[in-house]
Order: sequence, then C-alpha cells, then structure tokens
Amino acid sequence: MKQAGPDFESLLSAVKGIAADVAARHAADVDAQARFPHETVDALKRSQLMSAPVPRILGGSGCTMRELALLCATLAQACGSSAMVLAMHYIQVACIARHAGDSRFFAGYLRELVEQQYVLASMTSEVGTFGDTRSSICAVEVNGDRFVLNKDATTGSYCAQADAILVTCRRAPDAPKSDQVLVLVRKADYTLKQTTSWDTMGMRGTCSPGFRLESQGHVDQIVPGSFADSSAQTMVPYSHILWSSLWWGIAADAVGRAATYVRGDARKNPGVVPPTATRLAEVSVQLQAMRHNWLALAQEFDDTTAHPDGMQELLSIGWALKMNHLKTAASEAAPQIVHRALQIVGILGYKNDSPFSLGRHYRDSLSAALMISNERIAAKSASMLLVFKDD
Repeated sequence: MKQAGPDFESLLSAVKGIAADVAARHAADVDAQARFPHETVDALKRSQLMSAPVPRILGGSGCTMRELALLCATLAQACGSSAMVLAMHYIQVACIARHAGDSRFFAGYLRELVEQQYVLASMTSEVGTFGDTRSSICAVEVNGDRFVLNKDATTGSYCAQADAILVTCRRAPDAPKSDQVLVLVRKADYTLKQTTSWDTMGMRGTCSPGFRLESQGHVDQIVPGSFADSSAQTMVPYSHILWSSLWWGIAADAVGRAATYVRGDARKNPGVVPPTATRLAEVSVQLQAMRHNWLALAQEFDDTTAHPDGMQELLSIGWALKMNHLKTAASEAAPQIVHRALQIVGILGYKNDSPFSLGRHYRDSLSAALMISNERIAAKSASMLLVFKDD
C-alpha cells in the first residue's frame, strides 16, 4: 500500500508559506498580464497540495471539505486567481474520487495524480446551453472500447494549462440533454482551439476563454454513473463551499489592509481612536459572519457524508437550498466587504501603486455573483421553496 500524503496541518503550513512567499509576490503581475499563476501552482505541486482530496488509501491526504476550504481561503488572501484554480482543481479531483466507484482505471489515475501532481480542469459550459451546466448538446460517441467527444465550450478555465479535463456531455447521441456523464480527457487525448478571448475585469489569472475541444480515448475514462448525482452530491457542494471560502479570503485580505491603515492612522495621534476604527469594527462583523457561514456548511457536509445515508441526503431539496443560499450570500457579501474596506482606506485603496490598493480585490470579488448567475440560482430556489417543507 502506498504511503499516504502529508497531513492537513503540514498542507496548511505549506499553503501559508506559498501564499506569503510566492502567490502574493506574483499576484499583481498575474492580474495585469491575465496570465496563469504558474509560479504558485508549481509551488503547490512541490508541496503535494494538488492531491489533498485524494483518499489516503490511494496515496493522497484525504482532506475533508472543511480542510480544503481552509486551504483555499488561505491562498485567496494572497491571490484570488490562484485560489480559484486550486478550488476548481479540487472540485474535479473530488468528482473522480467520490464517483468513480470501483473503477480500476480511475483508482490508478488518482495514484498517478498523487505521483505527478496533475492539474485537472473542467469543461461544463457549452455554446447553446446558456449557462445551464445540467444540460448538454454534445455527446460522447462510443465505438467498441473507444470514444470520441467534441465540444464547443463558452469558457474553459485554465484548460490550456491543465494536464487533463473533466468534460460534461450527453451519455449518447440519442440521449436527452439532461442525461449526462463526465468524461476524463488527458492531454494526449485532445486538441484545443481557442475561440474567444479572456480580457476580463477580474479573476484574470484563471485564463478562461472559450475552446473547441476535440478528443478521443478509452471508454474506461467515462466516469461511472450519472452526472446528475455527481453534480448534486459533489460538484455543487464543493463548488459553492470552496468558492465561498476563497471569496472570504479575498475579502479578509481587503479588511486586513484596511486594519493596517487604521492602525497607522492611530499611531499619528496616540490616545485618540480615529473615526475609521468604527468602520473597521463594523466591517469585521460582516467578515466574521461570512466566515462562519461557509465553515459551518463545510462542517455540516463532512458530518452528513460521514453517515451511511449521507450521500442520499445531498440529493434532497433542503440541502440544495442550503448550497444556493450559501453561494448567494457569500457572493454578495464579498464585494460589499471589499467596498467597505475601500471606504476606510480611501484614495490609497483606489490607487493601483499603493500598498493598500484594493483594485484587484474589488474586481475579483465582483465575479462571484456571475459564476453560476445569482439570478439563475434565485429562480431555482424560488421553485424549490414552493414545495419544500422544513422539518
């Protein structure tokens, strides 16, 4: 049996060092050039952080949702784009680890991921589905033990930099749009043609233009089961909890800069509490509430999945509503907190060449409400609330 990876405390210590020494140093250039944060990702690989969600029996660290969220939140305080890449990678690894069943291929692939520290991307968007990840136009076509899968994606976060991509598609050419599966395509299996640009307001380092994917591979690379289950039980909760944690990390760094500014202001007039200190106290309440929200739901996820019937609970309306509410609350709170921090710091936060600059934080946090549109989520929640009865 392969030795398990580093424990959580070791990983957290490593992330703190990477955040301070690598991610923070390159964050401004990653943002300015809209380039992949390769220095940070390389450092994460060296510390075996890419295999944090892989079960310990397969050589990974077997981190819980709460632990993964803390890792993402820590990195986000230095670079939001780097943390988003890490979170998205964790989501894909979890989909394989939690839904590949007894597949010998995927067990072997996860062991390989531990050794090589692969970076996994996803391709869930598609031209013509208008942002609905639970609907696909493209289909996997199986012929014997081989498949062909081609897809036009509206966005493909860091797909050009990844070692493999998990792609959503219809189970077969004659399957309904909602009858989907996940397919792992490795770098040697596919070609990518970039179809759109990625010159965005924020999250520029995620490198998420549109792509035309053409791929083929062995049928063993099709994740067993239905994407409907892996979406509800893994992709959605991992996305909303990990994203919320990193949005908090961005907001926390903004408040941290505001706190440093206020303390500097106070030193100029010893014994006098500056007016900005009251604003700092007020925004700190909001920051704490945001943190407690994602931490509590991360812990609830871990507690729920520890029970034999936990995976079934994740398919319930009640759990879906909790995830929707968390995503909406966190994505709305993050830019509000950064805005309040900006009001505290003033012009020094508005300037890009200031140590108190909050421009990147502001722009990155504004993406939160657009990543799976809050309007779409609210509409789904409204429909569920019509029939949901809270026990």
